[in-house]
Amino acid sequence: DFQQRGAGNRRQQGGGRPVAVPVRDMLLEAGINLSQYGPGTQRTSCPKCLGGTDKEKSLSVTIKEDGEFVYHCFRGSCGFRGGSGNFAGSSSSPKSKQGGLPDQNLVPLRGSKKDSYAVPRPKFLPVLPPQVLHFFTKRGISKETLDRSKVQAEWTMCPQKGHNALAVAFPYYENGELVNIKYRLADEKVFWQVKGAKKVLFGLDDIVNESTIIIVEGECDKLALQQAGFSNCVSVPDGAPSKVSENGVPASAEEDKKFSYIWNCRTQLDYASRILIGTDSDEPGQALGEELARRLGKERCWSLKWPEGCKDANDTLQRHGVAGMQAVLDAPEAFPIRGLFDFKMFQDDILSYYGLKDADERRGVSTGWSNVDECYRVVPGELTIVTGVPNSGKSEWIDALLYNIATNSGWCFALCSMEKKVREHGRQLLEKHVGKPFFDAPYARGEKRMSQEEVEAGLEWLSERFFLIRHEDEMLPNIDWILDIGKAAVMRYGIRGLVIDPYNELDHQRPDSRSETEYVSQMLTKIKRFAQHYDCHVWFVAHPKQLQNWKGEAPDLYDISGSAHFINKADNGLVIHRSRDTSDPASMRAAQIFVRKVRNKAAGHIGDCTLYYDRRSGRYVMEDPGED
Repeated sequence: DFQQRGAGNRRQQGGGRPVAVPVRDMLLEAGINLSQYGPGTQRTSCPKCLGGTDKEKSLSVTIKEDGEFVYHCFRGSCGFRGGSGNFAGSSSSPKSKQGGLPDQNLVPLRGSKKDSYAVPRPKFLPVLPPQVLHFFTKRGISKETLDRSKVQAEWTMCPQKGHNALAVAFPYYENGELVNIKYRLADEKVFWQVKGAKKVLFGLDDIVNESTIIIVEGECDKLALQQAGFSNCVSVPDGAPSKVSENGVPASAEEDKKFSYIWNCRTQLDYASRILIGTDSDEPGQALGEELARRLGKERCWSLKWPEGCKDANDTLQRHGVAGMQAVLDAPEAFPIRGLFDFKMFQDDILSYYGLKDADERRGVSTGWSNVDECYRVVPGELTIVTGVPNSGKSEWIDALLYNIATNSGWCFALCSMEKKVREHGRQLLEKHVGKPFFDAPYARGEKRMSQEEVEAGLEWLSERFFLIRHEDEMLPNIDWILDIGKAAVMRYGIRGLVIDPYNELDHQRPDSRSETEYVSQMLTKIKRFAQHYDCHVWFVAHPKQLQNWKGEAPDLYDISGSAHFINKADNGLVIHRSRDTSDPASMRAAQIFVRKVRNKAAGHIGDCTLYYDRRSGRYVMEDPGED
């Protein structure tokens, strides 16, 4: 058991002359006690973890003919390891199931520490053994395909087993130079790579100057595609992550060590304009595909979908042959890009829309007035701008509209009516619901007011359908605050409509560098996004600017104070107007509804209609109720 040691395993004597040190003594110093200290591999108890609760012999010790030795505990929670000479290793455990090849196969490359890698010195077998050929034959991969990719076999040290074993060797080349080897046991799914070697893609030289390339997960998948006639393919050297990272893509190779092979192959990958990603169909495989696409640029990535029951490319070759592989490659799906869609992604929604039986769902809900419905119906997710000169009844008409929709279609609403006191707004809505005046007042025309019981029952009805947005501070609310409260109303009460009345009561503070036109444009964009995202109709009341030489005519949508964007960005534009001719009481009762814009032709068209205001109930009706 006294072995002649190399210079790395000699100790200095007093005069500086190195002397040989017994293997036994060196191992005993590490706390390792063996039954014999000759060449070979033994299993024994680990001096660090003692084999855990099961007291297993988890420490593997290998001694070579020349006296070099290595030891490694394979319990995941321990990882005790070390050795002599070129076998020396760290005491930390490997971070994944794929171990590192012991250092006797490594030659350090010259260069800076940052760019230095170890390269393999393999001792490949002269021919592939029958068991290795059988390994590939049963996977549908021929010897010709193996030869083309220079697949080899080698008796070599398996870190996970702690002894030499027959392994399939997948050589990784870059520009014709061997830079790494990935090993797999011929009879077991155990992998490892050359420790410290450069990480690149397997088959990297096959994609040089290729505009379309294929990336798969494993070497056998790469070989399967090559067997099917697609040589412009590579596979990744490391396993798939369990899930997609929540932290985004690291900014540099130093921070992105798990995917260093992508950074190392940038030159070859950047040439490709179309990348087909065919990772495994399981959850880790799909996570790997997402991570690759994030780094390569989703705009040039397509996803390959393997046939039902097939996990990967090799499965597809075995079960469906070359024709099945071709079918997969002929039907790649574009990698989803946030914010970019095609209509096929909305196929179910469109077909559902086509199959709607209910006219209300197809065209929007009824306003409650058949003559208005001809021009304007209320569609969820749209924005209606309402304008009119002061005291023309804009807010009163909107309240009547909401009452009709709440009664007929069961909608509920959030009301941000900044010019109204709550009690006054409640009175107006109660009159519309009960159909009687709230007070004994001249506008009641002698009709008996509603009873207290009717008020209380009406309030119960209102409380289930109308919710108030009130800014209780002295400062004016801004649009962001209102939309945040609107979102809360959607989530808590399921509102289908939001009223913002009026625009000029909002806080419009903006940077000096931003014009009012830009401000209005951004504000309306926020409102439209809210409407679309929450499938909620928004009515936005905006007063017209002060009209010069006004003679009682109805304003236009372009007269709204602030910006032409009010009409440009709206889905619908309404003008509410009534006559000021005191000599004609009938005309003063008439409310003219001018529909000046309808983007959705299924919901209406430009046109005019007339309703009459019943002062006693606050309702709008299609027939003139007269003075009495």
